[in-house]
Amino acid sequence: MKTTLTISALACAIAAPAMAGKPEVVSNYVAIAYAAYEDSLLKAQELKGAVDALLADPSADTLNAARQAWIAARVPYQQTEVYRFGNAIVDDWEGKVNAWPLDEGLIDYVDPAYGGASDANEYAALNVISHPEFTLSGTTVDASSITPALLSDTLHEADAIEANVATGYHAIEFLLWGQDLNGTDHGAGQRPWTDFAAGDDCTGGNCDRRGEYLQAATDLLISDLEWMTAQWAEGGEAMTTLTSDPDAGVIAMLTGMGSLSYGELAGERMKLGVMLNDPEEEHDCFSDNTHNSHYFDGLGIRNVYLGTYTRVDGSVVSGESLSSLVAAADADVDQALTAGLNNSVAQLGRIKTVAESGTSYDQMLARGNETGEALVMAAVDALVAQTQDIERAVNALGLQDIGFEGSDSLDSPDAVFQ
Repeated sequence: MKTTLTISALACAIAAPAMAGKPEVVSNYVAIAYAAYEDSLLKAQELKGAVDALLADPSADTLNAARQAWIAARVPYQQTEVYRFGNAIVDDWEGKVNAWPLDEGLIDYVDPAYGGASDANEYAALNVISHPEFTLSGTTVDASSITPALLSDTLHEADAIEANVATGYHAIEFLLWGQDLNGTDHGAGQRPWTDFAAGDDCTGGNCDRRGEYLQAATDLLISDLEWMTAQWAEGGEAMTTLTSDPDAGVIAMLTGMGSLSYGELAGERMKLGVMLNDPEEEHDCFSDNTHNSHYFDGLGIRNVYLGTYTRVDGSVVSGESLSSLVAAADADVDQALTAGLNNSVAQLGRIKTVAESGTSYDQMLARGNETGEALVMAAVDALVAQTQDIERAVNALGLQDIGFEGSDSLDSPDAVFQ
């Protein structure tokens, strides 16, 4: 459903000289990325500790602690999403850790209303947890042990179907919360802690295998984050690629900001849900944590422009910023873009505040909820407006042919319903 919004800056008769400060700006961009991925890894390790405690002693308290650890793990990770666009090394990897939406029936039991296999996905209700052996693409798969390799090498995007998400944050989210069967009414998934219990206390069947899957998915998330953190460390591929070509680094920064602002966040993650009135379009749909995901995405965009990031321990990484480059070229553009970024974060913050006060994001998507729609669309409008200011920043820096991700929901609304 995605299209491409292409920006063409004003042509210059002669090439503009390289601006002083680009290497420092890009180095700070890399430093922030490293810090945010390292924080994501640290929080994933804390999640693993909570998952281990849940499986060692299943109870309502240990399940709730694991859920809270998952929510905390999303805070730094969502602030890294702005690095996905413009950095192929991240975009090629991201589907392993943050792919959505997923056909949860691939993983575990689902409500009968969910349905079964379809022409679009033969494995939509495979339920790997209940099947120690199954057939995939004509091959018998031994799943007697649920391991990270089984999830990543066999199940994830099986048959090249994107909805067959077997790994990452959202697979873990589903295992911790279960399906959210509330539609656009209030309430998240209500998986009972007894789904991880032993013996006669087990509900849902296959509690031991459910625990194996949860543990394997969490271990895999950690190893994936370890790998990505290393790419931004001294000598890592991402770090070396960007710092060796500061001009390309600046383009990557602007590409990430514009694509996440416009096509991904404003379009695919927000306006599409409003148009369809569909809670399945929530990013964190099982946990009702979407308000936080959107907010920290917006914060991550601003982090890149202002060149600052607050770590989970409260320390701050900061340095030369894209803002300073744009201000040197056109102070008015910098002022407008900074104000636009602050406005989008504020609008996303309003959604977060309302959700935390008891009106969840899926309720805002309900047909006829004019107040909820207005909240979401105010943020969408702010993100679209800031993208126009990002275009102006591109022009101010004399850059050309930067492609931003688009979305039918913004570019061709009628196509959404075809």
